[in-house]
Amino acid sequence: MIGPSFLAGWAAGILSGMGVGGGTLLLVWLTGIAGLSPAEAALYNLLYFLCCAPPALVDHLRHKRVDSRAVFWSLCGGLPACLAVQHLIGTAGTEGLRVGFSCLLILVGLRELTARDHL
Repeated sequence: MIGPSFLAGWAAGILSGMGVGGGTLLLVWLTGIAGLSPAEAALYNLLYFLCCAPPALVDHLRHKRVDSRAVFWSLCGGLPACLAVQHLIGTAGTEGLRVGFSCLLILVGLRELTARDHL
């Protein structure tokens, strides 16, 4: 029998394939409904991403939807940001990270609500 967690993962996969933040929805399910700790939910979310990303990348490459300049600049900004966040994790503690991530989600949500370029 298919359980609710399987259906939640399936729905998150479908939504992420359509461009919706399926991983974020999966985190909400795992922490809010399935009762996992944030650390466990993050681990499962990473495993979910590692399974979904390679086929999506192959499809995007096949259809020539990858902008190499965007990849370059994303790496130039992303790699230093990863190092900075790794340092921040060691100094901010769990509560500081929770507050910071909450603020980030609010800012991203406000940007999405006010952006004109997403439609």
